[in-house]
Amino acid sequence: MIITRNLVKHLQQMLEKFPVISLTGPRQSGKTTLLKEFFPDYKYFNLERLDLRELILSDPLGFLRSSGEKIILDEVQNIPELFSYIQVVSDERGTNGQYILSGSQSFLLNEKISQSLAGRVSVNHLLPFDLTELPKNLKKDYLQLIHTGFYPRIYHSKINPIDFYPSYLQTYIERDIRTLRAVENLNTFTRFLSLCAGRTGQILNLTSLANDTGVSVNTVKSWLSLLETSYIIFLLKPYHNNFNKRIIKAPKLYFYDTGIVCSLLRINDEEALRNYYLYGALFENFVIAEIAKQFYHSGRQPLMYYYKESNGKEIDCIIEQSSNKIIALEIKGGESFTKDYIKNFSGLFDEKLPIQIIKYLIFPGAKKTMINDITLLNWTDIPEILGN
Repeated sequence: MIITRNLVKHLQQMLEKFPVISLTGPRQSGKTTLLKEFFPDYKYFNLERLDLRELILSDPLGFLRSSGEKIILDEVQNIPELFSYIQVVSDERGTNGQYILSGSQSFLLNEKISQSLAGRVSVNHLLPFDLTELPKNLKKDYLQLIHTGFYPRIYHSKINPIDFYPSYLQTYIERDIRTLRAVENLNTFTRFLSLCAGRTGQILNLTSLANDTGVSVNTVKSWLSLLETSYIIFLLKPYHNNFNKRIIKAPKLYFYDTGIVCSLLRINDEEALRNYYLYGALFENFVIAEIAKQFYHSGRQPLMYYYKESNGKEIDCIIEQSSNKIIALEIKGGESFTKDYIKNFSGLFDEKLPIQIIKYLIFPGAKKTMINDITLLNWTDIPEILGN
């Protein structure tokens, strides 16, 4: 079962405008499948193959010139020397759509792109499936989706998530973490990752996380950076747009895939998820990660934030559409509506500000309706927020 990824259309458009496009994302997010399936006229080279790397390194310029104008270089960060040669050859030809560069380690790939290919490359990101990419029969139960996660191999090969994620995480830690940064104790890093899972949806407290892990604050900062650049977590920054109020300044921590969180927290089925003490945070993570994925898969950068005042008043997600228009989302995991769900919308920001606020409440039991100026939506209606 090959599922057409939403990003394909955008990639095709970018190939008409740039000589080089890059595609990054976590391991197993479907990058190789996408490139082979939807760009069959490009020659494909997997640079994880040691023999191929040795061949290319013996004559990089000769390899690029003899391979033609349409080339996919997968895991290209394995040959950092190649980027300067790609610049030379693409400039010589002066045509668009020459190279597709793909990789799972965005830090290494983006570093080389910024050094050698700035202004010549369109940068794109492929994450695990978003809701709009799944067939209807696979998105009936939100608890099942949160627990299963969205990695393509789970759906293609019908793998039980409790079998998939432990192996995935072990491979990620042993391969990518060792490659990207010298982590002396992988067991400590694994504990750190689980502690991050227990803080999903929470405001990041570096000191607390460092103390619980048994490492320094600087180590925590370094390890968080690793998790970000390998698309395991993302940090949602606070929204402050010059409001004259005391606001919280630390970011919130979320995972791109809730299946990974459930695995790290040893939540083995949907019933355990429903009764888990972090269920509300996991539902919130599910919704916010879904919005981020849909932004990336349409070729857009997600301008997403959260808002919290020092008095405790909070909005779960702010999406900035323009300088004078925002979307404000409250996300609740309970299936039965109560007025408490929308209390934080009251007196939101300063009513005198010249800004349009579109308000949504997302919760599992909602049927699309309006309460005053607030639209109530079910989780299945998330694409409507972004116009997808």
